[in-house]
Amino acid sequence: MKIYDISMVIEEGMLVYPGDPKLHIYKHTGIPKSKTNVSLIHIGSHTGTHVDAERHIKNGGKTADMIPVDTFYGKCKVLNLTKSGNSIGEKELKKFKINKGDIILLKTNNSLKQYDTFRKDFAHLTEDGARYLISKKIKTLGIDYMSIKKFNADDIVHTLTIENMTLFEGIYLKGVPAGTYTFVGLPLKIKCDGGPARAILIKK
Repeated sequence: MKIYDISMVIEEGMLVYPGDPKLHIYKHTGIPKSKTNVSLIHIGSHTGTHVDAERHIKNGGKTADMIPVDTFYGKCKVLNLTKSGNSIGEKELKKFKINKGDIILLKTNNSLKQYDTFRKDFAHLTEDGARYLISKKIKTLGIDYMSIKKFNADDIVHTLTIENMTLFEGIYLKGVPAGTYTFVGLPLKIKCDGGPARAILIKK
């Protein structure tokens, strides 16, 4: 059995989406002055590997603690889209076998460049791609960058995905081969518009 950790490291100086709060970890108490080390973590709800809740796109929408827990676990397919360009649409997705109830992780060319600096031209899902995945009735979708939608585009893709499936962003897929896995992604049970998550893939 092999386990892949597909979570970003939460650390000072890490990349965040433009406009989101920067991460800071402060020492609240420390040894030897205190008996223990305790830190204060200042973190945005969409920092690193995270889940988006409906509240992210809609006032009064469901919060992260209300997302069905069965969408955090199950059979997962990592799709190799690293040579498909920056726009992932129905044409690109139709090349793969996608079934009802699948967890789908999009491994795009983002995984070749990763999270060293922010790039406005990151690979993203298009509207027809989102509608195609909705038609396939997948339960969970993940992408290897901090947003599912094109930079500065309207929120239709974001809205479609969040309203129809559980959405993980900031997945780290560098070094993960395409294929079938068991996915486990557990966000904090927090009453908020999203929350950081620890996510792994298990290959038996």
